[in-house]
Amino acid sequence: MDVLIIGSGGREYSIGYALTKDENVDKIYFAPGNGATDELGENIAISDFNELATFVKDNGIDLTVVGPEDPLVNGIVDVFKEQGLTIFGPSKAAAQLEGSKVFMKNCLQKYGVPTAKYIETSSLDEATEFIKTMSAPIVVKADGLCAGKGVIIAKSHEEAIEATKGMLSGESFGDAGSNVIIEEFLDGYELSVFAVCDGKDYVVLPAAQDHKRLLDNDEGPNTGGMGAYVPTPLVNDELYQKIEDRVIKPTLKGLDEDGMPFTGVLFIGVMVVNGEPIILEYNVRFGDPECEELMALFESPVSDMLYKAATGDLKNADVRFKKDTYAVGVVLASENYPYKSSTPAEIIVDDIVHEDLKNNSYIAYAGVSRDEDGKLMATGGRVLVCVGLGKSIQEARDRAYMLVGQVHFIGKKCRTDIAYQALKQ
Repeated sequence: MDVLIIGSGGREYSIGYALTKDENVDKIYFAPGNGATDELGENIAISDFNELATFVKDNGIDLTVVGPEDPLVNGIVDVFKEQGLTIFGPSKAAAQLEGSKVFMKNCLQKYGVPTAKYIETSSLDEATEFIKTMSAPIVVKADGLCAGKGVIIAKSHEEAIEATKGMLSGESFGDAGSNVIIEEFLDGYELSVFAVCDGKDYVVLPAAQDHKRLLDNDEGPNTGGMGAYVPTPLVNDELYQKIEDRVIKPTLKGLDEDGMPFTGVLFIGVMVVNGEPIILEYNVRFGDPECEELMALFESPVSDMLYKAATGDLKNADVRFKKDTYAVGVVLASENYPYKSSTPAEIIVDDIVHEDLKNNSYIAYAGVSRDEDGKLMATGGRVLVCVGLGKSIQEARDRAYMLVGQVHFIGKKCRTDIAYQALKQ
């Protein structure tokens, strides 16, 4: 089959990279892709949904996979399905789970899914009154899409009120902050759980742990993610079962009954408190950088799972992962991330001479482009992810950081402690 991947980041690169090793896949297109995805397939410069659908029809593309949240929230799946095309991702209605935190929290409450105590409001006075009833720290969230940065953990009542004021005034996140959620802070450990769904059935993928903070020891500002590892030993069979029974099943049932059956990836942000899963948020696509590690662990063809999920046949999909194998990914970011843009810098990757590293690692490129001479340039944000595989988390992490040492560009920065929570166990 031929596949179109929508997006331009490391997540989309890693899906494409997995599909290059998939015997079911003949050709891969990226819209728009980045400066390195053209090594995996063909980049196309089309952004209009209807024009993309025409391109898919004209080129006989069998499956479209949507990576980022923006096109999902803006209805690309509806446009493609109206034209009889096969596309992996949720409808515009179901994508509100990520597009609106208020909608998501109300769904959690309606479907009986465990979540933190909260209030949603556009009134500073109402928010302030609620904040005064809570113990710090306090979580303040902008309602709309903020590229993973619309959450502030305030350490005092004053800071929470100021954060709320900044969001509601539009200063912090523009229109995305016109409504806010004030939420109790949960003290536990965070997990990323992904359920691939076809509207009725689902497959739970190995749980991951992301590292959101910029600096070691989970210090510094929140980012889109500085690294992740999969699977995490912080989840046992009992916890997986609780997540299925208390979270996934009631959510899929509720969405279906509300006329928006969920197809695609339900990305569940879980806080585990005293062994119990409490849901922080839903997203409606693979996490980034979690996807980069997950894709490296597939034993079965990724295309089979994606296509059968998109066509309502997930129960017949072949979904297998490499046995007793872990993946650790370390994000290399640009000099000024996440504060402001950085000057483009040439990326140089040393030749890998060790067969062990060559066979058990890869680079997923994200914020990169080509200059007029064809050189690969770091152009800001999260530049790439170095992924290592191993029979233990330690071995996978060692390989990931060995690969980090092979990559050079001016201003390169990364965390040095990815997977530290698992290695403390």
